[in-house]
Parts: sequence; C-alpha cells; structure tokens
Amino acid sequence: MTLQITALEGIGEIQPGDDLGAIIVDAMEDPAAAGASGEAAECAGLPGGLQDGDILAVTSKIVSKAEDRFVSADDREQAITDETVRVVASRETPGGTVRIVENRLGIIAAAAGVDNSSVPVGTVLLLPVDPDASARRIVDAVRQRLGIRVGVVVTDTLGRPWRVGQTDAAIGIAGMQEVLDFRGTVDEFGQEMNVTVTAVADAIAAATDLVKGKAAGRPVAVVRGLAELVDREESSTPRSARALLRARDEDMFHTGAAESWAAGYAAALREHGIEP
Repeated sequence: MTLQITALEGIGEIQPGDDLGAIIVDAMEDPAAAGASGEAAECAGLPGGLQDGDILAVTSKIVSKAEDRFVSADDREQAITDETVRVVASRETPGGTVRIVENRLGIIAAAAGVDNSSVPVGTVLLLPVDPDASARRIVDAVRQRLGIRVGVVVTDTLGRPWRVGQTDAAIGIAGMQEVLDFRGTVDEFGQEMNVTVTAVADAIAAATDLVKGKAAGRPVAVVRGLAELVDREESSTPRSARALLRARDEDMFHTGAAESWAAGYAAALREHGIEP
C-alpha cells in the first residue's frame, strides 16, 4: 500500500464570499489561475490532476474566511463566551484565564476554537457555522466540475489530553467514512476485537498537517491511496465529523479537576439537604 500526500501551492489569500470549491479545482487544473506564478506554478498542481478516490484536507481557517466568520478582536472574550456550550476546565495564568470549553459544534477546545493567527489585525476568526456542510459544498463542486468522487476533511488544530503539543483533527467531513469500525472482526490470532474503532478522518487530518504547515500558505492537501474510504454512492445518512465525538455518558473526563471537585462538593451538600 502506498499513501501519497501533496500540499497545493498557490491557493492565495481567501476573501469573504470566495467560492472555495472553485478555487481548489482551479488550483488543480491551472495553478496560475489560483494565484501561483513562476516556479510555484510549476509545482502547485497535482501530478495527473485530481483523481477519482482522492481525499482533500482543507484547513478550517480558509473555510471560515470564505464564510466571513470574522469578528472584532475587541470582542474576543465575548466571542469565546458566545461559542461556548459548557466550560470543561479553566485556569488562571499570568496572561489571563485559559478556558477549555465545549463549543457549539461539540468540539472540546481551548478558547472555543476562536483564532487570532493569520487574520487581519483587529480581528479574530470563528470556526465555520457547519463544517460538514462546508465540506459537502467542496465535494459537490469537484463532482460538478470534474465528474469524480472525492472525500473532503475540514481540519482544525486541537490540543490533546495527556499529550504534549497540538495536531490537526477533522471537524467537518463529506464524501467519505469517518471511522473504520473493527469491532466484531478477528485479529491474526483469531481473537475477536471488541473496542477497535480507527479514527481515519482524524488520522488523515494529522498526516496532512505535516505537509500543509501552520504558516506556509498551503491550506489544502490531497491524499491519494485511500480510495476505499471514499463513498461510491450517496450515503443514506449524511457524513458528519460529530461521529468522532465521544458521547458525554461515555466520557470519563468530561470536566476538569476543579469543575469535578465543585460538582462533587455540591452533590454532597444536596445529599445532606443543604442547597449549595
């Protein structure tokens, strides 16, 4: 098995209202049309062009820019509050209060995913309103223009419990499987697997981050070699990155230490007839 990941050059700065699907297809067919020139134009396109069964990994930042998800930087803390469904953990630091929250997309992230990097001074950027729908629009644009089926993963950078550093994960999906469920199958020793569910969309997001880079101006990558993950027919149930979110009742760490202590203390008071 061979896996090929290629970052596209020449996408250029995305503006509110831009047709992202058209821009990506243009970069595949004609790098110069997407803003590349000279040496960059020679390496911007994918050898052989986009092919049936390819998977596109698209950084959420350019999706948000195209959807005009900018807000004033003066309202950053309010924007975080507005995007927050519940606080998972918070901590006071010399630079202010750090909030780990569940946002309206169900994602657990620092600052609800509100981003202040690679945006115009005086603004911050919110995550897309519906990343799955954003991914579907790109899938449809490719199908209409090229007549091929592709998968799309909208990616965003997230921290990880128990691990140092950040990596990209899938926050929007269309046209492909979100996970591979091996439960009920047997391993090479004949033992039944009971818990193995591989998060293939997250694995793709993380791998493509290695070639896209954080500040290299390459927000789109093409993955070739995983065509078996791409839907050949319309799925009866729309694909969604929410399939990658652990259900609250299955999450052993759904609150931070301080929040768990406070909840336990309040529950103990109520057991003794004291309203906290």
